[in-house]
Formats: sequence, structure tokens, C-alpha cells
Amino acid sequence: MNKITMLGTGNATVSQIYNTCFLLKTPSTLMLVDAGGGNGILAQLKKVNVQISDIHHLFVTHAHTDHVLGVIWVIRMVAQCNGYEGLLHVYGNDKVMKVIKTIIGMILAKKQLAKVAERVVLHQLEDGDCFEVGDMKLECFDIQSTKEKQFGFRAELPSSSDESGKPLVLACLGDEPYNEQNRRYIVGADWMMCEAFCLYADRDTFKPYEKCHSTALDAGKLAEELGVKNLILYHTEEKTLANRKENYTREAAENFKGRIFVPDDLEVIEL
Repeated sequence: MNKITMLGTGNATVSQIYNTCFLLKTPSTLMLVDAGGGNGILAQLKKVNVQISDIHHLFVTHAHTDHVLGVIWVIRMVAQCNGYEGLLHVYGNDKVMKVIKTIIGMILAKKQLAKVAERVVLHQLEDGDCFEVGDMKLECFDIQSTKEKQFGFRAELPSSSDESGKPLVLACLGDEPYNEQNRRYIVGADWMMCEAFCLYADRDTFKPYEKCHSTALDAGKLAEELGVKNLILYHTEEKTLANRKENYTREAAENFKGRIFVPDDLEVIEL
């Protein structure tokens, strides 16, 4: 069965929940996407019963602190894990690779760095690169951010229920607004993962457009326009957690007729 486990659903400055990152799992492959802003990633993984020794693939969308600093902790733990077998493959753009190499080079001990050299493989990606991660086929794309170079991806996953045998398509848009240049990666996808910084109704309070982010209403309009079947909203504010699921779903549904998911931290979504 294919599934997503949302380890964190919050934006960069949250403190009650964890920064946005998730596990993407197929019947035979597990990939961590981003790792949040610190060693909280270790606690989140423990809560869903995933060991460091289980992680062999890590896709890093961009080098903002709330996405990449947890990656440093994962790499450190891989380096010092006695039971780690095989390799950790880390995928990301050139800026991501530069940041990871710089930080680990400055803060890890020589013994840890030696283990990193043995166990960690850094794969520098270019816009449009296609590559396989176990039984997943991925194609990355530059989201055309004006703030920080960032890659989203289109993933073809093994079909779990479609009798046609066609792969299940998941499109992850990163944590900034959609750029029309990337339509081909997303249009008609079975699942679309899209940031929703806040409700459109709360735009004057949270000012998403000034921060280069979207709202739940925007995400719903986009999902309907692109003809996707299922919409996952994440990277939100945390001041409305008590009613976040209900209110974000309602606002996105004003334009989108498909299924809408507004997960909590640690929630599992079956694809």
C-alpha cells in the first residue's frame, strides 16, 4: 500500500507543531521528504516507529532552515548508527548540496565525517531530472521561487488498486505558489500536495501573499484547474489548529470537487 505520513505540517515559525516534512512509502520503498528545522525530526520518526536504519532515501526541496537543518541530524545519526546497513541517498539541487556539505563539514567530528563518506551519497539534481528511488519513478522540477532555489517533484508510484495497472501519480509542489511553467508535471495527477499558509478569509491577519505563499482557497482553485483528484494541504500557520482541518477543508472545497486532506502532524494518508 502507498501512503504518506506527515511528520510535520507547520510553516517555518511554528512551535506547537513540527515544520513540514513527510514520509512517502510504497510496498517496498521509504523516502523522507525534508526533515524540518532541527533534531525534532528524531522525535517525530520515533513516534511513527521509523528507525534511522530504515531511511535510505531523502529528498530535500530547498535549503531554508525549516527544511534542511533536520537533514543534518539525519545524516549525523546515520553516521553514528551502529546498525546502519547500506547507503543513505540524499537528493537535492546545487544550493541544497552546498549547504549540507558546508554545515556537516563545519560541525561534525572527523570520525563522523569518515562515516558520512562511507554511508551517504549526495545526488545533485538539475531541473527536469528523472531518477528512480526503489519502486518510485521521480521527476524533479524547479518551482521558480523568487526567494530560494527549490525543487518539487512528480512521483509515479506502484498502482495499488487501479486494474489498468497505471502508476499512481503524486505531485509535490514545494512550499511556495504554483508556477504555470510546471503544469505538465502536475496536471491530471492523482494527488497534489500544496502549501496553504492560511485561509483566504484570514489573509489580512497572516499576510500570505507578502510572504510568497498561498491560501486554502487558492489551493482549491488550482486543484480544480489542473484536474487533480485529491488535494493535500500543508505548511500552514498554527494559530487556528483547533479548527484548521474543518475550516481549511471548507474553504478549499468552495472551488475543488475532489477529496481534500488537511492532515495533522503524524497523520497517515493512504494513497
